[in-house]
Amino acid sequence: MSRVYNFCSGPAALPEAVLIKAQQELLDWHGKGVSVMEMSHRSDEFVSILTSAKARLSRLMGISSDYEILFVQGGASGLFAQIPANLCHGFDKACYIDTGTWSSKALKEAKKYTDVVVSGSTKSINYTSVPDFSTLNIDEAAAYLHITPNETIGGVEYMDLPQTDLPIVADMSSNILSRAIDVSKYGMIYAGAQKNIGPAGVAICIVRKDLLERSNDDALPTTWSFANLAKNDSMINTPPTFAIYLADLVFEWLEQNGGVAAMEQHNIAKAELLYQAIDNSSFYSNPIDVRYRSRMNVPFVLADEKLESVFLAESEAAGLSTLAGHRSVGGMRASIYNAMPMAGVEALVAFMKDFEQRYA
Repeated sequence: MSRVYNFCSGPAALPEAVLIKAQQELLDWHGKGVSVMEMSHRSDEFVSILTSAKARLSRLMGISSDYEILFVQGGASGLFAQIPANLCHGFDKACYIDTGTWSSKALKEAKKYTDVVVSGSTKSINYTSVPDFSTLNIDEAAAYLHITPNETIGGVEYMDLPQTDLPIVADMSSNILSRAIDVSKYGMIYAGAQKNIGPAGVAICIVRKDLLERSNDDALPTTWSFANLAKNDSMINTPPTFAIYLADLVFEWLEQNGGVAAMEQHNIAKAELLYQAIDNSSFYSNPIDVRYRSRMNVPFVLADEKLESVFLAESEAAGLSTLAGHRSVGGMRASIYNAMPMAGVEALVAFMKDFEQRYA
């Protein structure tokens, strides 16, 4: 068996070392004679896994004791509704910056729970850039300001934060753990696991403790309350135990490989190599404002659109998997998350150059 280079946007590639360790422990975790999938979530064994995952994530991201780490079900899309349901108690509006498909979906869900102020949007320019922060319409009486700093589909990424006293809520599903950030600047960070953390099935929330006081347990489903989740260590009901276990293995792998600082340099090098290949060619192009190009999701198109299906078929045959762009935008997209090795990007660039020589 030979593994391909998997450029899928999610569920995405996992580190091979993590998969091998999970395979070795699949039938018998640490001599207990059972798989993690078979353990009671209340057992000392699984509680130790959960505790380890939280501690590793705290170290990797520098998360202080001012925050709770929650493992929730329903993915980031479920949190689009869960966040306003929790954080808007006592407020009549929330602010959202619209920079692409996922931020647009988040604000659409929020409208079911509160009035939404669209503080800025780049929809009119097909989400190819980020709004000028000096022009943002931020209502300081709102519950929070929501941002999506990396848009998986469009390939836009920004890390500068607007000036506001509102808690900033950030959907970091696509770029969490890929670069260093100052967690203290955020009221809440959340992320679906299936890109940089682990398999689908769990989402992670990093919530400032003072915001938990907004959860109105009388008006919320029991499993939706952030305060209730924190009080019960994410185990109001049975959590996605195997997904949490694999997340812990990914966190361990990150620590063994230099942590977030080392991973950021690795990601910068991969992205620079791929963008250089695109920019040095008249055959390929990337539509995103150069200042806001994503390190994680690199969309590109061919000068001759009719060659796209040939490119995808030949790249797949060459062991470069899942390079088709999202169905809503077409073209190609290479998702080069933490687990993608430099060798994978080098193989893609070599293929792109060869394909251009043959078809230009």
